[in-house]
Amino acid sequence: MKTPTLTLPGGTWTLGDATVSRFGYGAMQLTGPWVLGEPADRDAALAVLREAAAQGINHIDTAETYGPRVVNDLIREALHPYGEKLLIATKAGGRRDAEGGWPSARNSDELRQQIDDNLETLGVDVLDLVHLRLGDASGPVPERIGEAFQTLVDLQEQGVIRHLGVSNATAEQVREAQSIAPIVSVQNMYNLAIRQDDELIDQLAAEEVAYIPFFPLGGFPPLQSAALSSVAARQKSTPMAVALAWLLRRSPNILLIAGTSSAAHLRENITGAGLELSDADLEELNAISG
Repeated sequence: MKTPTLTLPGGTWTLGDATVSRFGYGAMQLTGPWVLGEPADRDAALAVLREAAAQGINHIDTAETYGPRVVNDLIREALHPYGEKLLIATKAGGRRDAEGGWPSARNSDELRQQIDDNLETLGVDVLDLVHLRLGDASGPVPERIGEAFQTLVDLQEQGVIRHLGVSNATAEQVREAQSIAPIVSVQNMYNLAIRQDDELIDQLAAEEVAYIPFFPLGGFPPLQSAALSSVAARQKSTPMAVALAWLLRRSPNILLIAGTSSAAHLRENITGAGLELSDADLEELNAISG
């Protein structure tokens, strides 16, 4: 029985030369525990990717480090050959170690190897969008990024990368990247409780640069969780749905990449992100950051 097609909330955004749904899909959860190894149910992982495409989602976020390699292989198996409108965003700038850590890997040779690996595992000649992953697992780290970003620019000029962005970046690193070459997106941790990028989001919106938040429910202490749950109860919905709906309302340049390993949960997220939040809801939610 065919799954009904839902209306994707938030409309679309122009990402470089592509028009993408603001409701996208983050594929990080399609691995084993700790983002390592194969999923417990490979068929279910393939099914959620196919469901995303069937629902009209045409922005999928991945990384060669997820697995490592596992998620890219799944995307290729589920969706290749890719439709013309599908944009797959990946990352370069890190690797996985034997303990499951995420050490940086941003010298020129490391970045070139990561781009080659992404091209191979995704089965493409050109990567749609590559974010230079900065900082470390604890968050952004203030440091110069020019040499690493220039390596990706060189690869873009060679025709193997279409668009560039930065991830886990400070506002100063965003500006440094923009001083070298245009970027189409910034991918940072941001949600109702963690709003250090409010000013950056507004600046990027004015420049028509996308902002892609990750961990939409990360970092909530108990009091803030209670406030979110209060709005969710009033809406007869879930905290995740409210958090996603708020992000779409926060700014038109915000693109969602909510992740899940379940096709049913994906459909729930699509429906939930379309919640109509009242002025009272928004006032209560905006107070959470304080």
